[in-house]
Amino acid sequence: MIPRINSDIPARAGIGLRAPHFETVLEQLPDVAWFEAHSENYFGLAHGDRVGGKPLYYLERIREHYPLSLHGVGLSLGSVDPLNRPHLKQLKNLIDVIEPGLVSEHLSWSSVNGRYFNDLLPMPYTEEVLAHMVNRVSATQDLLGRQILIENASSYLEFSASTIPEWEFVVALAQQADCKLLLDVNNIYVNAMNHMFDPLLFLQSVPAELVQEIHLAGHTTKTFEEGVLRIDTHDQLVCDAVWSLYGAAVSRFADVPALIEWDSNLPPLAVLLEEAQRADAVAGFVANAEERHEHIA
Repeated sequence: MIPRINSDIPARAGIGLRAPHFETVLEQLPDVAWFEAHSENYFGLAHGDRVGGKPLYYLERIREHYPLSLHGVGLSLGSVDPLNRPHLKQLKNLIDVIEPGLVSEHLSWSSVNGRYFNDLLPMPYTEEVLAHMVNRVSATQDLLGRQILIENASSYLEFSASTIPEWEFVVALAQQADCKLLLDVNNIYVNAMNHMFDPLLFLQSVPAELVQEIHLAGHTTKTFEEGVLRIDTHDQLVCDAVWSLYGAAVSRFADVPALIEWDSNLPPLAVLLEEAQRADAVAGFVANAEERHEHIA
């Protein structure tokens, strides 16, 4: 039996850990509840040997002061390529060293015949794809020896073959594979606007006990002749509409940690800390109403 998640990640807001901030984090030890690291940035542990270089050195030192989660972007779970066992071996070695509170991956694919795209590509939502994903997630959990979280991905097109609404698909996957969910509120909003569905319906359709983490990020709006497209760029502040949707999410999913993602055009660490404070404010983790209003304004 795969061990259930027993996370040391507090139900507060954390931020994504990025290399330009390593030194600042260790020098200042900022007041933030936890950090999340992209797993693949710290690979290099061959057969348990500690050869991960400087990135792993910093990760281990930061782990001495903060809870950490590991967030994967390269496993390509939805691909029909064989499951990448060398990748999973490196991830397992990293898990053994870092002892993260949570480990997550995406509901997406990015490889064909061993060749990888630099993107997280969407899946068609069909019974066949659901069975494939259940098998892949189950095998991943067996190889890692632990439950993982699966994140709903952003998308910019819909497959005509899809027969299952996205929210029903992610719930069925979690229930059948016995995994948990990382609910990306920004991705829900982006997809809702791109594909014209009610984002609240997505939230209301997910059983609260399945959600173990929430992501928040900024996105970009592009206007074309055909209309407006929202793109999950992770390169700016969380917008007001996503903050509003996050407020609805924390009303439904109580005591769930949230993570501020920012991957390009990286700002000073202080900006990320302010976003985490705002997330805590929306979730009610502020001492008094005046301070709460100050953060949300």
